[in-house]
Amino acid sequence: MTVLVTGAAGFIGMTLSQQLLARGETVIGVDDLNDYYDPALKQARLATLADKPGFTFQKLDIADTDDVLALNDPALKIDRIVNLAAQAGVRYSLKNPYAYVRSNLLGHLNVMELARNIDGFRHMVYASSSSVYGGNTKVPFSVDDRTDTPVSLYAATKRSDELMSHSYSHLYDIPMTGLRFFTVYGPWGRPDMAAWIFVEKMLRGEKIPVFNNGDMMRDFTYVDDIVAGVMAVLDGPPVRGNQLAAHRVYNIGNNRSEPLMRMISVLESALGIKADIDFQPMQPGDVQKTYADIDAIANDFGYAPTTPIDVGLPKFVTWFKQYHGL
Repeated sequence: MTVLVTGAAGFIGMTLSQQLLARGETVIGVDDLNDYYDPALKQARLATLADKPGFTFQKLDIADTDDVLALNDPALKIDRIVNLAAQAGVRYSLKNPYAYVRSNLLGHLNVMELARNIDGFRHMVYASSSSVYGGNTKVPFSVDDRTDTPVSLYAATKRSDELMSHSYSHLYDIPMTGLRFFTVYGPWGRPDMAAWIFVEKMLRGEKIPVFNNGDMMRDFTYVDDIVAGVMAVLDGPPVRGNQLAAHRVYNIGNNRSEPLMRMISVLESALGIKADIDFQPMQPGDVQKTYADIDAIANDFGYAPTTPIDVGLPKFVTWFKQYHGL
């Protein structure tokens, strides 16, 4: 049978597809290759998958209903979906809110409709976000905490995905699992994330923007740790049991919140460059601290991240230099 991976040209989608193929799965990757950031990076990620047995790619926008539903073809043998395609980023949602509604709401609905109509469908795993915790001040964030105070449209769309998924699971008995990702980083990462921005500017001798005057903390999670968790969850679909729906939500993070200034210090050591910091106030939509309580996913799947930033960030720096021929 086949796993459909949406957002396969993203850095989590690429890494997940590689690991699924490595264990003998057949993978169909879809992505619209949009220009939110340089499509050449997305094409380069796909190039790492192109020659691997069992992988096929379709350029497809999950917001295009007909194209998504056309994947319900018995010849494709899709029985599991990992929906990673989304409009990402908190700050960009202030500039282009419609992109979030189109991809994160309509797109997610289309993928759920696909799952609903596939005979013998087994499990849909989808990307949520730590952003759903919004204005919460209690840390670490637990899946039992309230999530009704989003501070960005991005967060609101991701929480909406969770609610829609619960309703579809309840109505149509579709096993579904949402994963609240916490600040994923690593090789092939996104150019709008802090690690990329900081490394690029430091190598150019430019100031790096540091918000809230540096008083920020993030639960940085290395991509390989994330993918290990996604695969474990994919293999263990929830069952309805005594609950309303075969739907669950987990935090997936490093279970360790690092000060942003320590992250910068690790990058300085890896690059051998002192950062020139431009301290700025907190940006609209940002939160001061994220910190994942991962007890639920650890108890249910044995999830145990192993990569601290002291190991993961130098790996990102090494990849970044290689990718740019430095």
